[in-house]
Amino acid sequence: MKKFKFLLIVYIFFIACSQNGNQVNIYTSRHYDSDDELYGLFTEKTGIKVNVISGNGAALIERIKSEGDNSPADIYFTVDAGNLWKVQSEGFFQSISSDKINLIVPENLRGPNNEWIGIAKRARVVFYNPKKVSIDEINDLSYEDLSNPKWKGRIAIRSSNNMYNQSLVASLISNHGIDSTEIWAKGFTSNFARKPQGNDRAQIIAVANEEADLAIANSYYIGLMLSGTKGSNQLEAAKKVKIHFPNQNNRGTHINISGAGILKNSPNYKNAIKFLEFLLSEEMQKHIVNNSYEYPILENIEPHLLIKNFGTDFKEDRTSVSDYGELNPDAIKLMDRVGWK
Repeated sequence: MKKFKFLLIVYIFFIACSQNGNQVNIYTSRHYDSDDELYGLFTEKTGIKVNVISGNGAALIERIKSEGDNSPADIYFTVDAGNLWKVQSEGFFQSISSDKINLIVPENLRGPNNEWIGIAKRARVVFYNPKKVSIDEINDLSYEDLSNPKWKGRIAIRSSNNMYNQSLVASLISNHGIDSTEIWAKGFTSNFARKPQGNDRAQIIAVANEEADLAIANSYYIGLMLSGTKGSNQLEAAKKVKIHFPNQNNRGTHINISGAGILKNSPNYKNAIKFLEFLLSEEMQKHIVNNSYEYPILENIEPHLLIKNFGTDFKEDRTSVSDYGELNPDAIKLMDRVGWK
């Protein structure tokens, strides 16, 4: 009961703050300490106060639903285009009207009707152990090649309930159709070195420990591990693996985003636009890539050196990230059918 009263007080306080016109209210499922610094920099630059509610993405969506027309939320800030699509499909976003944003963010990194945009890019790449995988094997490797029986018992990847994997499968459906992707997925899952388990960093560690020869994981995790912030064991594991960027001979490596949209009942729409434009400024793009190890949206900004060392001139898949959300239900059903646990 005491906990409920405390949460009620916090919520009432948040509502009261949100009614001040010099505010912007952000619901975020991103869990980076550096984002707090980013919010402070925005206030310092503009004088606009940032009110933040952090939480699990699904829980925040339910909160927006329950708040209805009275929701104080201006911006929903999250990772993966699939999550942004879910919010849009519920009818919670509105179009982002900004010529500056339209000039900066490529069309394939925006949602339909410009209702959400990419703030940073993330590549889903292959991590491999050079002791176990030869140059001849890894050269020109594509995602499609990973269904080949030669990789039987050699691949580590997290479970099918992970949105990053669902979006990867959705991208394959977008490019090849459901039937061909299902054939691929049957071969791919039969090549797993172990039952899917753990997060992306766990897959990289498995490769370093020779429990698998290669793994699929997001590129920025190697930056987190090499930074030393995740402990000496993860640092040492990261030093043992290398990155391969798949599909360089055709459509390019799978790209997803961290992104944001403006809620349809936003009480501070103009401030929300200012905040999104701020995130896409050179200063903040540098801040993001130097703290989260993601890739920048701005082409003139370099990735963090720990990421840059693995290569920056790789070809990116230009498949529209909105496809990942639209095809997410098909991807989930397909993964279930092939037994991807």
